[in-house]
Amino acid sequence: MLFSARKSTIPKTAAVLAILAMALTGCGGGSPSASDGPVTLRFSWWGSDVRHKMTQHLIEAFEAENPNIKIEGEYGDWSGYWDKLATQVASQDAPDVIQMDAAYLGEYAGRGALLELKDVNLSKFEQAVADAGKVEGEQFAVTGGINAQVVLANPALVAASGVSIPDDSTWTWEDYNKTAAAITAASANGVYGTGAVTGDAATNLWLRQHGKKLFTDDGKLGFDENDLKGWYEYQADMRDSKAAPPASVTTEDATASVDQQGLSTNRYAMAWYWSNQLGALSKASGQTLEILRPPSTDGSAADAEQYYKSSMFWSASSRTKHPAEAQKFIDFLANNVEAGKIGLADRGIPGNSEVRAAIADKLSPADAATAKFIDEIADELGDAVPVPPAGSSAVVEVIGRYALEIHFDRMSPAEAAKKAMEEAKSALL
Repeated sequence: MLFSARKSTIPKTAAVLAILAMALTGCGGGSPSASDGPVTLRFSWWGSDVRHKMTQHLIEAFEAENPNIKIEGEYGDWSGYWDKLATQVASQDAPDVIQMDAAYLGEYAGRGALLELKDVNLSKFEQAVADAGKVEGEQFAVTGGINAQVVLANPALVAASGVSIPDDSTWTWEDYNKTAAAITAASANGVYGTGAVTGDAATNLWLRQHGKKLFTDDGKLGFDENDLKGWYEYQADMRDSKAAPPASVTTEDATASVDQQGLSTNRYAMAWYWSNQLGALSKASGQTLEILRPPSTDGSAADAEQYYKSSMFWSASSRTKHPAEAQKFIDFLANNVEAGKIGLADRGIPGNSEVRAAIADKLSPADAATAKFIDEIADELGDAVPVPPAGSSAVVEVIGRYALEIHFDRMSPAEAAKKAMEEAKSALL
């Protein structure tokens, strides 16, 4: 699938973040001790109406257990959330507890806007999941839900082609290309073995399996031109084998809504998505899609450098007057079994392994399959992915754009890698 994630609103907030940089100079956190009397916390989040209602139930459950703490909700949709938050932080009026996204975590933590969460229990989180909320070694966020990059397969299209998919715990990138190409060749016109494999998560898996990564822990590029050339050579192989659709089809797919993309409309036998999208894609396609591991370089899932992606995080403002209570609320959201039964998989599969087990029989079939997969790959995980640095979204766009140039056959892998590296380096300056 061509990179087509949520459109970033970072450019919109640039001016406000400039103000934020000045406003936060010298700011510090409040006292870690609990207050003696009643406390009111403001809590902000984004999401659908369903999420708003569910979150209100979470608040009510917490308040029932903690009668001295009142939670005031502030919510909205994704498009306006970050501009509002940036303005609030810059004017020193941030909510006490904040639903946070990886794209913004490094920015806010780096500017001193977030509280270090020393009192949230992460003992039931896989280490990589716990570490995903760290910035420069300090815990500024706690995972609210986890996903993993997966290959989703349409069993009807695979069966119709007569091609067998290899064991997903042992297949390689070459196997993936050959399998998809064979499905394309054996299928009706307009049906392809796979959607394009050009997204940032796929790129990162490839790099990690080759000893590199998209970004380093200190916010630099974690790869060089030769690494990118190798990735683009794989794109050329998929183009030439016809495993993936023509670039013109890929371009259209990238701008289509999820329910109109190739996997949803039964035109792709396989495609790369995040695991939490299984339910929506199965519903749209009318198929019970199968969830598979991505391939590895050496045919070993244990060496595939798979990782959990935090679908979102919980953070607290560094200026909260009630840091103990804010962390108590975050601990409830992350670790309380009853909270897990309320939230289920709305924000992703719970990061706490005990909560995952407690809600397993309450999940929808698709979410249950996702949770099972998440547990199955727990011992196959590589290191946590570093929090993306400022400018990361521009780097991701550059890498995807030049991958498309390969699929259009307008550049060689070497030419595309050279150009992409030049732009990527500039994006992080």
